Amino acid sequence: MGDKMRQFGLVIFGAITGVMLSLNFSAVANKEPQGVLHPLPVEELRAFTEVFGRIKNDYVEPVEDKKLITEAINGMLTGLDPHSAYLDADAFKELQIGTQGEFGGLGIEVSMEDGFVKVISPIEDTPAFRAGIKPGDLIIKLDDTAVKGLSLTEAIKRMRGKPDTPITLTVARKGENKPIVFPLVRAVIRIQSVKSKMIEPGYGYIRITQFQEQTGENLAKAIDKLFKENGGSMKGLVLDLRNDPGGLLNGAVAVSAAFLPEDSLVVYTDGRSEDAKMKLKASPEFYLRDTKNDYVKRLPPGIKTVPMVTLVNGGSASASEIVAGALQDHKRSIVMGTQTFGKGSVQTILPLGNNTAIKLTTARYYTPNGQSIQAKGITPDVMDELAKDEVERLREADLDRHLSNGKTEESKRETEVKGVPEAKVVPEAKVAPKPGVKPAKSENEEDKNKKRESPAEFGSSDDLLLVQAISYIKENSGRRATAKVEN
Repeated sequence: MGDKMRQFGLVIFGAITGVMLSLNFSAVANKEPQGVLHPLPVEELRAFTEVFGRIKNDYVEPVEDKKLITEAINGMLTGLDPHSAYLDADAFKELQIGTQGEFGGLGIEVSMEDGFVKVISPIEDTPAFRAGIKPGDLIIKLDDTAVKGLSLTEAIKRMRGKPDTPITLTVARKGENKPIVFPLVRAVIRIQSVKSKMIEPGYGYIRITQFQEQTGENLAKAIDKLFKENGGSMKGLVLDLRNDPGGLLNGAVAVSAAFLPEDSLVVYTDGRSEDAKMKLKASPEFYLRDTKNDYVKRLPPGIKTVPMVTLVNGGSASASEIVAGALQDHKRSIVMGTQTFGKGSVQTILPLGNNTAIKLTTARYYTPNGQSIQAKGITPDVMDELAKDEVERLREADLDRHLSNGKTEESKRETEVKGVPEAKVVPEAKVAPKPGVKPAKSENEEDKNKKRESPAEFGSSDDLLLVQAISYIKENSGRRATAKVEN
């Protein structure tokens, strides 16, 4: 068991691009670098040394050897895919801190595109999220400094700083005629991984914002609380993974294990090395660091059978997709929303010495039914027809040098959908007014779209997809799934 956990610790599933403004990388692995396995290409190395010498002798200004070598390593890794990267001492340290759920920054997940910093997603309850920064925004200036010409690492370092210090981001946004200026204040970002709420008697709501070390245990506490509030039973549960960029793999397995039968396959990985080939199941050895504290075993038995809907969107990535895919393949939960991000690759942290490391893509991960999510994502059983803003959302397949799906011919998978003959599009739910309460005036389409674009209060009736999910559970509870969905 100890060997499995050591191997398990090698793997990370990055939060979307694996590069966050706050440097909140998604996991830490402790695998020592292997020795050289292949002969070095002599001609290419000769070219490298010649370029190195030319720069040292002829560049307009003196350049330190360390800078040239570091930039060469950066280029070698970033040229592979959007998630492989070189971690200097500061980045490596922040990676380790970030998995604890508290870190410094503005709270934006970012990548680099055409020389600009591109926003993948603002993290919930952070300065960037509250200011109104959106996915797809291009950051073109940091205070008075143009981003064009800076590396992603340099841009991130400029955006970092002490809490309570100001910074101004100038953003180019599609559909806007001129740049938008966002005055922000840096803060220590504390992410509450699991939130829960009773929507109405018998119907619970759990949102996971990110997968951290304590996510599984915090989820167990939330489930216990919801069941106790309802006398030990539940009529329905909504698991919300929207805009969850991923995180630790053992957190994803723990969340899946809470809802699936013990020993169910959650995810498997496949790569070139033996270490990259793993099958991870809903068993304590795959989600616990301390095997004496199995919080999943102590959960109410009803959590394995309560009718469920899992919400996803284009911001659901990596570990979120693992959970959604596992619940969907095992027919444990209906997946509702829009196509997920498609981050289906595994990153391993390889320490190099001097407190530096490389983050290297080493495998692809697959759902229990053998579907590669890479550059494709999870297809919901029930599509959200009102999510018009999702059409233009950035996804893995849009990133430069993204890893391919890994299959030349997609296999077909059958998934059962409760009470509908095929993949269903659910219109806006009709909710009956409570006794003694006058029904609200009907909204026009413009008002509905504005409501969807602005962040809804947690668990409120303004969250239209959540309302749809609760309505769907009520309408379909007790009916077996029968529909087929091609994925």
